[in-house]
Formats: sequence, C-alpha cells, structure tokens
Amino acid sequence: MIYGYVRVSTQAQTVENQKFVIENYASANGLKIDKWVEETISSRVELKNRKLGKLIKKLKAQDILITTELSRVGRNMLEVMGILQNCLEKDCQVWCLKEKYKLGADIQSKVLAFAFSLASEIERQLISQRTKESLARIKADGKHLGRPFGRKSAFHDLKKNKDKILLLAEQNVPKAQIARMFRVDRSTIRRFIQQNAAA
Repeated sequence: MIYGYVRVSTQAQTVENQKFVIENYASANGLKIDKWVEETISSRVELKNRKLGKLIKKLKAQDILITTELSRVGRNMLEVMGILQNCLEKDCQVWCLKEKYKLGADIQSKVLAFAFSLASEIERQLISQRTKESLARIKADGKHLGRPFGRKSAFHDLKKNKDKILLLAEQNVPKAQIARMFRVDRSTIRRFIQQNAAA
C-alpha cells in the first residue's frame, strides 16, 4: 500500500498544501495513494501518541510512506532515525518529496536521513538563538516588547460600541465581519456578545 502522510502543528495551518504536493507527485508518476493519514499535532508529541506512530506499527513489507518533507515525520535527529529504522526493519520505504529522497534499506538512505535531520536540527537551533539575541538587543536598547504601555483592553474599547455590536449580532451579521469592523479577533467579539447579550 501507498500511504500519504501530512501533518501540521496548529489549527491555524492547513494540510491541503501538503496533500496537493503529494497528489501531484503521485499523478505525475502513475501512483495511487491508497490511504491518507492526516494530523494536526506538534512533532514534539511522543510518537506513540501520534497517528504516525499507529501507522508505522501497521506498515507491512513493500509499503511506501510518502510525505512532503522529512521534518513532517519527526522533529529531531534521533526521532527521525528511529522512525526510519522502524520502517527499514519492516522492509518499507519512506519517500520525502522536498528532499527527493526514497529512503529504503540501503546505507545511502541511512546516511542521507541522518545528514538531513542533523542539518534541520542545527538550523532550528540557530534560528532560535538568533531570535533570542535579537530580542535581547531590542530590550537592551530600551525598547518595549509586546503590547504598548497604557493601551486599553479590546473589551474596554468594545464597551463604547456595545449597542451597535449587539444590534449587528441580532441582525445576524457574521461575527468575523463585526470583528473586522472593530479591529479585534473574532473570538473577542464572540465572548463580548455572549457576555453582554445575557446582561
């Protein structure tokens, strides 16, 4: 069987782009994705608590797992190597489209997977370090990080327009539209309406 695996870290992201890439690749190469495995979860979550962990357990010889990139599978070098080792022991393959890897049981596959995951881990650490250094420099320059001092809360600002907001809600104007009108998040408008409609 050929499995398509797609993963995003947050609800704000979508798996559709990853599915599109895999579907295009499959179509161009005369392949059919037999089953999709999709999840919205951080790769920091233990493998056994992810759908990917369950999928790896049921993989059989000659199965192929296709993903857009190796980082979708694991967050760090040790995890990626562990996952790859599991697949290799079952005589399965892991195809990573971005890196153009078809990782099987050969030594080249193991070296490539190791090198890529190590590079990804180093890159993440460097980005994290640069971000911390930039924030420290801004703070040292006396600049304030975060919301401006003295800014009233969004809820307080909305109170001034309470009647108008409740009227719009009664007229079934979408909350997203009301939120845009008052430059706040949709969740803020929803909470505001719930609290004030009952008042």
